Amino acid sequence: MWYNYVIPIVTLVVGLIGGFFIGVYYLRRQLETMQRDPEKLQQMAKQMGYNLNKQQMNKMQAMMKNQNLGGKKQRRR
Repeated sequence: MWYNYVIPIVTLVVGLIGGFFIGVYYLRRQLETMQRDPEKLQQMAKQMGYNLNKQQMNKMQAMMKNQNLGGKKQRRR
């Protein structure tokens, strides 16, 4: 029957799309928490093989705060 082919394909497509959006949401939340928590930012840097001093940490936090991670448009004055 035709539904033996259509239902698995539709399920796969819906799962891929849902997984993508869940992944984007999770990644954005992780980046937002790193802005507020310097320990998490330091831990991520160490996992990538970098050892940051205090000045580099402050610069990295400032860069992350200046980026538009929330998807909201900033008003220009």
